Amino acid sequence: MKTTIYDVASKAGVSIATVSKVINGTGRISEKTRKHVLNVMEELKYQPSMVASALSGKNTYTIGLTLPDLANPYFAEIARAVEDRGRELGFHVLICSTDNDPEKEDKYFSVLMQKRVDGIVIASRTKKDTYLKSMVKDHIPLTMIAREMPSFAVPAVMVDDYLGGYQAGSHLTAQGHRLIAVMAEDLNDTSSRERMRGCKQAMLDEGLTQECGLEAVGGFTVESGKAAMHELLGSEEPPTAVFACNDILAIGAIQAARERGMRVPEDLSVVGFDNTILASIIDPPLTTVAQPIQEIGKQAVDLLLQEIRGEQVPRQRVVLMPDLVVRGSTAPPKKPADG
Repeated sequence: MKTTIYDVASKAGVSIATVSKVINGTGRISEKTRKHVLNVMEELKYQPSMVASALSGKNTYTIGLTLPDLANPYFAEIARAVEDRGRELGFHVLICSTDNDPEKEDKYFSVLMQKRVDGIVIASRTKKDTYLKSMVKDHIPLTMIAREMPSFAVPAVMVDDYLGGYQAGSHLTAQGHRLIAVMAEDLNDTSSRERMRGCKQAMLDEGLTQECGLEAVGGFTVESGKAAMHELLGSEEPPTAVFACNDILAIGAIQAARERGMRVPEDLSVVGFDNTILASIIDPPLTTVAQPIQEIGKQAVDLLLQEIRGEQVPRQRVVLMPDLVVRGSTAPPKKPADG
């Protein structure tokens, strides 16, 4: 027999009106009572009619999340963080992986609108923004992760990418490296540019010239990182260290070094960015700039829910701090006498 709102109210020891308020997000209810009712709903597997709610103009208690690539551990962990926070607040999360394809992204946006989601967290990175502009115009609640729309007042949760790049560069120069390569994802991407800019500034602050830094664009896959690293190592003056703008590229760099018979960190130091699960399980464990992934997901959902509830969003741009995690993939460069 299908569970009803009456069953939930009886089990929770509250009135039907209280359960209704929890479902619809209305009225004044304590956080303790709200969580208790939500737990009972989950225990009894009670599912309010989302279709009926949408047709009546009420919330469906679903939010969308668009990602570039769910196979990338960073975005998989972002998805988990968003899902965890959404579930904690009584929302279901519909996850869409766009492959950075603008047409695929627009189709997913259309599907999410058809599903009557209450709002969307956008972590996908395509440059086409026609559909986004349309949703902003229609006052659809949106929140960005690591992406901004300067021409629109869309809340965004960012990490200080410049600081993260600076931390990576400072660590490598402190180790004694003087020829440092920077491997970016996409120089059209603001995050990549800022991470590279921060690393280069750290080098300049140590008295190194622009000529001491090599650049390569590696993309978003291990294979592209490997190809970029091979290119860097094949130069006349190969680097003794590389800062990769994500952990996936860093792993590609390590694989390329091994294919050339090099050891990490003895022959090449490698720093990544993100601190995904891969960073701690690769051999050697990866030195990387950690993003506060759980906090990113939490903040993104919280900002979105403020919009959904029609509240004033106090901060349009939330910037979180990165933190360098030193592991076994970095060490001082070999002295010439050792070569």
